[in-house]
Amino acid sequence: MAQGLARFGDTQQRLLRQLLLSPDGCGVETLCERLRISHNAVRQHLTALLGHGYVERVQSLPTGGRPQARFALTSEGRELFPRNYGAIAGALLAQLHARLGETEIGAMLQELGTTVAATQPALQAGEGSEGMARALAQRLDSVGYEAVPARHGDEWQVEAFNCVFHALARQHPQVCKFDLAYMEAVSGRRIHHMECIVRGGHVCRFRIGEPASRAPGKPGS
Repeated sequence: MAQGLARFGDTQQRLLRQLLLSPDGCGVETLCERLRISHNAVRQHLTALLGHGYVERVQSLPTGGRPQARFALTSEGRELFPRNYGAIAGALLAQLHARLGETEIGAMLQELGTTVAATQPALQAGEGSEGMARALAQRLDSVGYEAVPARHGDEWQVEAFNCVFHALARQHPQVCKFDLAYMEAVSGRRIHHMECIVRGGHVCRFRIGEPASRAPGKPGS
């Protein structure tokens, strides 16, 4: 699945960029002029973007005449635009590695994974291993991993086709400890990393094991 602006057609991308340049919002007439498309087309695109939560109606500016509807990006809409989190995260990990060493960095990433999981709702898993695999895959998919449940022999596992930390993990393999700790904390199960994209695998594949302690510092292997 395409990420960010790439998931939209050319006109919607241009419309979103116009809203980014207009913090106070834009009216339909202004968008028509800037995009050189009809009122009907602008309204159709706005309706679609409103439905997905990327655009919202905002208070009209006083003009002395009939109030005109205005539209602006939501916080979710702003997140569609590129962010260079990788550069600062990579530099931060490099500094921490130099000061703390590999073992301490690994422990810190494990604790971070557990902490992030604690801010999210518990998994609503169905019956058996298949239910757990489907629930975990859905959770990972919702944060960009492009994950699916997959059957391997007699057991259900989870396969992720997009390593969201790929560039970071290539430089700092300890980043995978975050993923494992996060999955263990949300599932309450031991998670075993069976295949890894960074290490040459076709997917990141995870086997769901026995119930695990939720205490920090006890990730799957």
